[in-house]
Amino acid sequence: MGVSKIQIGQLWKKDGTRDIYLVTRLYNEALSTIVIMRKSGSEGEALIRVKAERNPGGHNIPGFSPAQEEEKL
Repeated sequence: MGVSKIQIGQLWKKDGTRDIYLVTRLYNEALSTIVIMRKSGSEGEALIRVKAERNPGGHNIPGFSPAQEEEKL
């Protein structure tokens, strides 16, 4: 499952746990999109860096699923 566009401030749920992560930064590295995330409510913990995947339906972060349903306008 993915979203049409990954944006700063989105919440993603780590698969297999109840942990919620907040997207804090996005940047492009070569031909990849890199997502920097931190655990929600844990400002003191280290940030994690994940390479986003592109698919025909949009974007996905491996090992995570959107915590909120995407709104279609």
